[in-house]
Amino acid sequence: MADRTSGTAVCPGSYDPVTLGHIDIITRTAEVFDNVIVGVVDQPVRKQKTVFTAEQRVEFIQAEVASLGNVEVKAFHNLLVEFARENGAKTIVKGLRAISDFEYEFEMNQLNRKMAPDIESTYLMAAPQFSFLSSSGVKELAMFGGDLTGLVPAPVASRLQEALER
Repeated sequence: MADRTSGTAVCPGSYDPVTLGHIDIITRTAEVFDNVIVGVVDQPVRKQKTVFTAEQRVEFIQAEVASLGNVEVKAFHNLLVEFARENGAKTIVKGLRAISDFEYEFEMNQLNRKMAPDIESTYLMAAPQFSFLSSSGVKELAMFGGDLTGLVPAPVASRLQEALER
């Protein structure tokens, strides 16, 4: 394990549903920072209504990161930089999969820097096995009865298929 950077980082996202790619980014962030706050966006602005409530998404992630002693999961409903400040974080960590992620994250980074120049954004490249994985892709696959093995945690897969059958 690498030496940890002192301080707190925030890993924000809608996590609807949490994927194994998300868990990989959170785990890798926990290896670098003393404390990690996984920020679950209560009602994402750029996405349609969520399948799971913020509380359910928090519970799914808590179950997956329970063995990581330096990770806490919280829902939030304000600006990301405000959430970071409230939690004493000086760093926002996000995963990047493709050029399309970069374009969106570059824009968000510039807005965040304007509002909070003291909070830095750091990006981790998706592990190759997760470079194609997205929550929206998982939901679409689940909607048509596809196999979610290796994409999301097993409890999430069964709850997602139940939710989408309704």
